[in-house]
Amino acid sequence: MFSKIHADIQCILDRDPAARGYFDVLTCYPGLYAVIWHRAAHACWTHGLKWLGRLISQVARFLTGIEIHPGAIIGNGVFFDHGMGVVVGETAEIGDDCTIYQGVTLGGTSLYKNTKRHPTLGRGVVVGAGAKVLGGFVVGDNARIGSNAVVTKPVPAGATAVGNPARIMVASHEVLREQAAAQMGFSAYGVTQGDDPLSLALRGLIDNAAGHEHQIALLWQAIKTLQGHPMDTHCVPGDAALSEHFEADKLNQLVGNKSDL
Repeated sequence: MFSKIHADIQCILDRDPAARGYFDVLTCYPGLYAVIWHRAAHACWTHGLKWLGRLISQVARFLTGIEIHPGAIIGNGVFFDHGMGVVVGETAEIGDDCTIYQGVTLGGTSLYKNTKRHPTLGRGVVVGAGAKVLGGFVVGDNARIGSNAVVTKPVPAGATAVGNPARIMVASHEVLREQAAAQMGFSAYGVTQGDDPLSLALRGLIDNAAGHEHQIALLWQAIKTLQGHPMDTHCVPGDAALSEHFEADKLNQLVGNKSDL
């Protein structure tokens, strides 16, 4: 038991820059208390002491603001950062090394008993503040759920889910970028500057328009060259674009500069 508590404290020290030391975490982190209380409640629940397990979970909820059903399964190294308002349902499963921020709900969408009603989080999942993950599906290893996202369908491993309803973004360059970010430090709240799907879509449209203008300008220049009069413009319509005027860089800055991602 003490080795597990030590591992729980160490994972908080590794992921929270505000943690000042072992004693600070042991005395001031409700997420740590919630995990310890849940282990006791879950042991009662699995040994047939259902009422006692529920009672312990309610005492833990009163003391920490984190409500974890005693039937839920929680792995090692799980960190409830701040944690106030977190709700974890009965059939939820949280894998090792997950990080869950305040206001998160791992809830169910079914009223049938003895069914898998709540989500399963793989290893290393980050669930941002206020996110709602609803249903008996799987969130893959190292996936990220953005703050205030509402997720109602499976999330592949390494993907990011943002928005309401959540949109799933899977791209090899995003995975590589996150791996690089992980080497430099922990990605808090499960959101990075490249996660806004609206900005990503607008940047794609801007880049596409800029590319079209470039191609059109090249075509008109080629036509003039083929006519044998590079400087003669009488064969080119007056409104033809012989050079590029599309200010893609300025528009990209309005929706989020790609160099910042």
